[in-house]
Amino acid sequence: MRAYHTAVIQYDIVNGNIQANVNQALDTLDELSEKGVSLAVLPEMFSCGFDNEHLEAHAESSGDVLDILCRKAQEKGIAISGSLPEAADGGIYNTAYFVDRDGRIKGSYRKLHLFRPTFEHRFYKAGRTLCVADTSLGKIGLATCYDLRFPELFRALMVKGAQLVLLGAQWPKPRIEHWRILVRARSVENQCYMVCTNRTGQDKSLIFTGNSMITDPDGKVLADPLEIPGAGIARIDLDALDTVRKNLPFLGDRRPDIYA
Repeated sequence: MRAYHTAVIQYDIVNGNIQANVNQALDTLDELSEKGVSLAVLPEMFSCGFDNEHLEAHAESSGDVLDILCRKAQEKGIAISGSLPEAADGGIYNTAYFVDRDGRIKGSYRKLHLFRPTFEHRFYKAGRTLCVADTSLGKIGLATCYDLRFPELFRALMVKGAQLVLLGAQWPKPRIEHWRILVRARSVENQCYMVCTNRTGQDKSLIFTGNSMITDPDGKVLADPLEIPGAGIARIDLDALDTVRKNLPFLGDRRPDIYA
């Protein structure tokens, strides 16, 4: 599919309440499928939030949550991406998944960069590999929240062929202007679509104001950011992306032999 509609879903994640969070996601996915949306991105740790005191128990539930997403994707013909706690290698990863429109998992990505100011490194293991998935909607790269501050990651995804990058986040209000700048910058730098979801609500002392964004290869914001729960929808056009890269082929002038 070369052109389709995608959506960013933002809501107030209730820490530890998997049923409430998943139901919120499913209800919104149903609404979006009725509007003809082909791809939806959920916030980081959308099922349980950063309820780190009960992380192992939540990780045990992630398989069931992922099965629910796969069934919903197949039922509604809508691709879904979001991150969940994954138990593996003697620890817990913050893992983003891509479920295609046929209900099959086409890609997974373990968050590379852990946010030390909130002690993520004490609760989670860091990933070691990138993910660019071949999907029915194009070549899709995955990233998560704090990764947005590391342009090297997104350039590597582009080199691997990514046409759009999906990113779920829990990005707090005090740094939201960084978010708005960085999402657009990653699009412009790599001539790709960015589909980036951020949560709303509050977690302890942190306040989240959404501002989920979809940007095109020129850095234009396609879905107006909201500060309340809801969804933003925009059209992805891979032919238009090809035209942008053809008309301004600056990526071919990179000098990776020097950068290293």
